[in-house]
Amino acid sequence: MTGSLSDEMVPMLARGVRLRGDQHRDATMLLAPERALKLDPVAEAIIREIDGERSFAELVDRLEAVFDAPRDRIERDVRDFLLDMAGRGMMELS
Repeated sequence: MTGSLSDEMVPMLARGVRLRGDQHRDATMLLAPERALKLDPVAEAIIREIDGERSFAELVDRLEAVFDAPRDRIERDVRDFLLDMAGRGMMELS
C-alpha cells in the first residue's frame, strides 16, 4: 500500500479499537466495533509500541532496537501496516 506518513506523525488506535488476548484462539486480537483482526507477531509488536505519543520515527527506532532487521525493512513494514490499519479505520495518524 502506498500513502503518506511523515516521520513526525503520531499513530494511535482509533476510538473504540482495543487490543485483547484471545485464550481460545491463543492469539492477540485487535477489536473494533463489529470487527476483529487476528494479529501476527510482527503486527502485535507494532501495536504494543503505539502509545499515542510516539512519532512514526520513534516507533521505528524502538522496533529497530528490539528486532535484528535492517532499518529500511522495519520502516517499510511499519509504514505499510499503519497505512493499512488507517485505511480500515482502526488507526488514526496525526
